[in-house]
Amino acid sequence: VAAKRQREGPAARPRKRAKKAPSAPEPDAKPGPEEYSIPPPVSQGKWKNKERVLIFSSRGINFRARHLMQDLRTLMPHSKADTKMDRKDQLFVINEVCEMKNCNKCIFFEAKKKQDLYMWLSNIPQGPSAKFLVQNVHTLAELKMTGNCLRGSRPLLSFDPTFDKEPHYALLKELFIQIFSTPQYHPKSQPFVDHVFTFTITDERIWFRNYQIIEEDASLVEIGPRFVLNLIKIFQGSFGGPTLYENPHYQSPNMHRRLIRLSVAAKFREKQQVKEVQKLKKTESKVLMEEDPTEVVFETPAEEKPVEIQLVKPESKPIVKDKKKLRKIQRKKQKKLFRTEA
Repeated sequence: VAAKRQREGPAARPRKRAKKAPSAPEPDAKPGPEEYSIPPPVSQGKWKNKERVLIFSSRGINFRARHLMQDLRTLMPHSKADTKMDRKDQLFVINEVCEMKNCNKCIFFEAKKKQDLYMWLSNIPQGPSAKFLVQNVHTLAELKMTGNCLRGSRPLLSFDPTFDKEPHYALLKELFIQIFSTPQYHPKSQPFVDHVFTFTITDERIWFRNYQIIEEDASLVEIGPRFVLNLIKIFQGSFGGPTLYENPHYQSPNMHRRLIRLSVAAKFREKQQVKEVQKLKKTESKVLMEEDPTEVVFETPAEEKPVEIQLVKPESKPIVKDKKKLRKIQRKKQKKLFRTEA
């Protein structure tokens, strides 16, 4: 028997049977009284637009910028996070970080002097990229924002009509659409639309607001976060390259603070000059002006009245407060005069 086994060779193992998927219930078949049917998923499409956004920052940002970054991560289910980047590293290193994280868009927060916050929006790796100064930041955690929306829901993007009039705003509009819009059928997103991202241009700045759509009357309630983007430059490449547009109305925060200091110093200097002028006036000797003969030209001489000399002392009048008593006294005087005449 052993020789036969050696001639025949090792016995072949039986193949494993593939597990069959549970057959879907027929549409006509109705569940019984004790059976429960599971409804199919709402979004049955395929995730084709695989946009991934890397949101991270440099070291040295304050608490408000950190909360803003966290709010954007919660509002954008297609975003990814990373550790803070060192200040000494160059910005083009971010392209390699995005490739490692398999991201084709990036939002990078750069902090300077622990008080100024800059935001980079970039398309990796070809570009373009835009640099903004972030101002007037308000986060989701503030009590003024009373609205609420479903986590992971897809937003509507609303743009100002000015975005279609000028070329640099049209480029920023396309960049905002690709970064902030949640891709359809994303695994982490919900198939609902219950909030709106608005981008408005006023005072040469882009104002970002987030509103919740209320189902009852289709009114809007602000959720947050809110911030203002002041455009600095638009570059052709990702985090660098030739400059496509430079904002002529932009004023750096250093220059703004310098002008405030100069205005305060100018006011103080003006007050000091006024005090010095007053001191000089007090110390100056008073100069006596000679009489001007032309001063009497327009004066008219008054009429001379004759001098009257009163020889008899005037009678003293009694001071009476009560009018009735004064009348009685006058009557008594009149009676005395009548008697003397008689």
